[in-house]
Amino acid sequence: MSRLISDKYNQWETECNNRFDTLKANEEQLNKIFIEIYGLQDELTPDVDDKDVTVRKADLVREIKSLISYSVGCMFGRYSLDEDGLVYAGGDFDPDKYNTFKPVQDNILLITDDDYVTDDITSRFIEFIKVVYGEDTLQENLEFIASVLSGGGLAKEKIRRYFLKDFYKDHVKMYQKRPIYWLYDSGKMDGFKVLVYMHRYNQDTTGRVRVDYLHQLQKVYYSEIERMQENIDAKFEVAKSQKRLEKLSKQLKEAKEYDEKIAYLALARVGIDLDDGVKVNYQKVQTSADGKAVAILAKI
Repeated sequence: MSRLISDKYNQWETECNNRFDTLKANEEQLNKIFIEIYGLQDELTPDVDDKDVTVRKADLVREIKSLISYSVGCMFGRYSLDEDGLVYAGGDFDPDKYNTFKPVQDNILLITDDDYVTDDITSRFIEFIKVVYGEDTLQENLEFIASVLSGGGLAKEKIRRYFLKDFYKDHVKMYQKRPIYWLYDSGKMDGFKVLVYMHRYNQDTTGRVRVDYLHQLQKVYYSEIERMQENIDAKFEVAKSQKRLEKLSKQLKEAKEYDEKIAYLALARVGIDLDDGVKVNYQKVQTSADGKAVAILAKI
C-alpha cells in the first residue's frame, strides 16, 4: 500500500467524486419522477446544480490544511494515532493513550520563523508525517504538502511560514471565532508565538509560557544578534547579516515588551472553567487581578 500522501489524496478524490456523482444522479432521478407525477415537464427541469448537491467534492487545499490541523490535535493530545475519534477534551489526561506519537507534556507548542530549536511546531509536524507515512517517503510527502501552501521556498520553509502566518487564521475560521487552540502572540514582528490547547490549560500555563519559552527565545535572539554582529565585524556577508540583525533586534524588542505584559497575568495564575465556553475564558486569561485587560492572545 502506498505511503505517499499524493496517492492517498487521489484515492480520496476518486471516492468523493464517485459519491458526488451517485448522489447527484439519484437527486436528478427523484426530481424527474416528481415532475412526471405532477405534470410539470414544461415548467421544471430535473437537473441539479453541483453547488446544490449535499456532499462535497474533494478539495486539495482543504484536505491538506485538515491534515495539518489534525496533526496539531495529535501534538496536543486532542487526538491519538492509537484511538479513533476525540480522545481528550477535558478531565484527567492519560498519557497511556498515546504510544505511536506522543503529545507535548506541557501543552505548549512554540512557533518560530527560523530553525532555532528541535521541538517547535514545525519540527513536530515533520516528525508526525514521518511516523504516520514513513521516513522513506518523508521528503516527497513534505514537498506535496508544501505545494498547496502559499509562497515560495523549500518545503520546510513553506510549512514553517504557514504555521507562523496562516495556521491560526484558518483555525479561527474553522471554529467560527471560538478557537480551541489559543495563540500567545507578541505582535506584528512575530517575536514570540506559542499555541496552547484550551482543554489542557491550567493556572500555571501562562507562567510556563513566559519562563520556559519566552525567556528562552529571548536568549536565542541575544545569541543570534551577537553572531550577526560578529559577521559584520569580520566583513562576512555584511549586507545579509545587517538585515538579519535589524530584524532580530526588532523581534527582541517586541518580545521584551510582551514579557512585561504577560508577567502580570503569569503572577496572577488565572484559571478557567471549560463550562464557560471559549469567549468568556479567552477574555478571562487576558484579565489581570485588578480587572485590567492585557492583550496577550491573538485577536479573534
